[in-house]
Amino acid sequence: MSDSVVIAAAHKKGSMHRVINHLIQLQELRVARAQQEASMQGARLSQLDASIQTLVEQLPPEIAARYQKIEKKGLLAIVPVANGVCSACGMSLPVSLVHAVHAADSLHHCPNCARMLYYPELLPRHIGRRKRRSEPAKVGIDRFSSVDLMIPQLVSQERDEVIAEMCQKMEAEGFVDDAGRLQEEALKREAIISTAVEHGLAFPHVRGVEGGGLTLALGLHRKGIRFGGPGRALTRIVFFMVIPTAASAFYLKLLSGLAQTFQEEDARDRLFEAETPEQLWKALVKATKSTIQ
Repeated sequence: MSDSVVIAAAHKKGSMHRVINHLIQLQELRVARAQQEASMQGARLSQLDASIQTLVEQLPPEIAARYQKIEKKGLLAIVPVANGVCSACGMSLPVSLVHAVHAADSLHHCPNCARMLYYPELLPRHIGRRKRRSEPAKVGIDRFSSVDLMIPQLVSQERDEVIAEMCQKMEAEGFVDDAGRLQEEALKREAIISTAVEHGLAFPHVRGVEGGGLTLALGLHRKGIRFGGPGRALTRIVFFMVIPTAASAFYLKLLSGLAQTFQEEDARDRLFEAETPEQLWKALVKATKSTIQ
């Protein structure tokens, strides 16, 4: 199979940008659908299904077929190039291929995993502290978070400000390099469909934050805020995550584990007993001991 698919209409520089953006939008809807299934029992998926079908029908038939064939092998069919590497499989790409992907004259594929490639806009990067050799191996929720990312009392009163507060926490603790851009990307995701679910939970996130592992911050809002989820229920527990492309599938397992854990009222109540980051961290670790491996 050729490393690139040349569309007949693609004769001028950058002429594939429109198709690539269309594919990225389609994939975001597919991921959003999977997230809804992982976090919400009885999720209403008909609206997402209709939007997905519309986008598929608007693609050139050969591109739609190629996308669907790749997607059947895994959740992601089109992935960004990050520092000359396929962000999905980690293969170093030839410099000529990286330049070709950037030019966007054709739709190119990773020679190793066969996923479609695109050159991303500037995104925030993960700059999390690396594990020291003397540190013991981490298990459970400790693999993805720390006491430094616990916020027992969110002070913001609106959804966008809450997301900004958590992004700023990520930057202040040295996990990402650009809180403002991180917030912008998180709000773009919320515009697709709210990440708020039942039981006062919300899971705002940003995918494609390369340079480190999946990272989670937890914030509590004791009065609750309107996050745009189902019904009129207020959101009181916010899990904010940054997700590298390679961890996109595992993120769904983590999301499902958190939703399963905190659908129980007792587990939620234990979080709200915490008054300090240290107490909140201990409550989170204890609550997820059996559900997050």
